[in-house]
Amino acid sequence: MTQQQTIAVLGTGIMGAPMARNLHKAGFGVRAWNRSRDKAQALEAGGITVADTPAEAATGADFVMTVLINGEAVEQTMVDGGGLGAMSPNAIWLQCSTVGIEAIEHLAELATQAHTAFVDAPVVGTKKPAEDGTLTVLAAGDRDLEQKCQPVFDAISAKTVWLDNVGEASNLKLVVNSWVLAVSAAIAEAIALAEGLGLDPQLFLETIKGTATDNPFLQMKGQATIKREFAASFPADGAYKDSGLILAAAHAAGINEDVMTAVQHKLERTVHAGHGQEDMAAMYRATAKDR
Repeated sequence: MTQQQTIAVLGTGIMGAPMARNLHKAGFGVRAWNRSRDKAQALEAGGITVADTPAEAATGADFVMTVLINGEAVEQTMVDGGGLGAMSPNAIWLQCSTVGIEAIEHLAELATQAHTAFVDAPVVGTKKPAEDGTLTVLAAGDRDLEQKCQPVFDAISAKTVWLDNVGEASNLKLVVNSWVLAVSAAIAEAIALAEGLGLDPQLFLETIKGTATDNPFLQMKGQATIKREFAASFPADGAYKDSGLILAAAHAAGINEDVMTAVQHKLERTVHAGHGQEDMAAMYRATAKDR
């Protein structure tokens, strides 16, 4: 079945490009578009068609997958870029960007007005899981679409969590990211504190290794921070954007997010210091004296 279906992947950055490759590997016909065409060009060598416009990519596709930085970029691509207008009557829009609840509701309304099936489907994971096809997809929408969409999600993920109502997946993504950003900031501070106290920060990682407070994410980000290896897996500027979405959602829910407020300030300093394109672990640079 997958060999007869085509997917338009709109947005081929850190996440979109490997997702497109895995979809192609699974047997889908893949067309890719990116605002900066050079970021999509490398996909052609692997047999993926690179389109000049969102409308060109979306025309005749069975699925249109948006993997963009924010809600504004998604709307510009799908409305101004013609992606939504070019979709076939039976095509499904898979909205995989992290955009927050206000934007996802607006995008879903645009789909409704265009009589287009819409799935709220942000993904959990960073660069390596995207490359390995082991993301987690959070999918919400009409359950009648589940069977049609599942082969697509299976090509890019190891797990899919289905929810009933559009918006629930985006909300769950914010909950997950609130934990990821908070623990990333805590790792940066623990490493900086160890070094500031004259301790080898490896002692911190070795001491908690194998205990109830240990986890693979902590060890991975901790080692990267100690080595000052901040190649972007989840860029700090994207994390900063997400912190704002999390705080907006918390405010709407009447929740005091003191930790996330502090994390946002740390991310803001990281980005304003010129480290926005580095990994979120670069929050260390906004924490330690030597930066």
